Amino acid sequence: MKRRTFAGGLALGLGSLTAPALAARRVGAPGETGDERFSTDELVRSGHKFFGNVSRGLALTVEEAVRRWGEPSNYILGQEGSGAFIGGLRYGEGTLYARRGRGRKVFWQGPSLGFDFGGEGARSMTLVYNLASAEELYQRFVEIDGSAYLVAGFGMTAAQAGDTVVVPIRSGLGLRLGVAVGYLKYTDAPTWNPF
Repeated sequence: MKRRTFAGGLALGLGSLTAPALAARRVGAPGETGDERFSTDELVRSGHKFFGNVSRGLALTVEEAVRRWGEPSNYILGQEGSGAFIGGLRYGEGTLYARRGRGRKVFWQGPSLGFDFGGEGARSMTLVYNLASAEELYQRFVEIDGSAYLVAGFGMTAAQAGDTVVVPIRSGLGLRLGVAVGYLKYTDAPTWNPF
């Protein structure tokens, strides 16, 4: 079973309930800051290099994210691991890319609680909207995540803190089933403390 079938629809539907502002308007619509945005083609090309030969699933997921939220001003490429038995934990690390400047190392971690069982290792591309500086990323983003897969697949969720919106797109391997509420806390240094 592919993750996108369940996780993409369920997590996006539930995510809209937790962040009404996301459903009400397009975040980061093209043209707001000129050439500061990344186009769908640029994101898909970067994702292909990072994820490998998973072109169709990645392209469809990125296109859906851009359709819903517009073109992002930043994105993160990274990897993460998570596990859950009712309560869960997620840890990840990656590089934040902006149109100008070099990539910056970022880390994320967070707890979750819900009907959620299993574990996964995933590569992720997180689209980031309305980020004036990297420091604005270092906060908690509440999310609702739904997962259902036995081997692999793509899924995405959306979370908001203030005006900043993050849309993680994950391609995971593992065994996972569930729906959980939690948050991701982004930091500039690794930590084992998910809170």
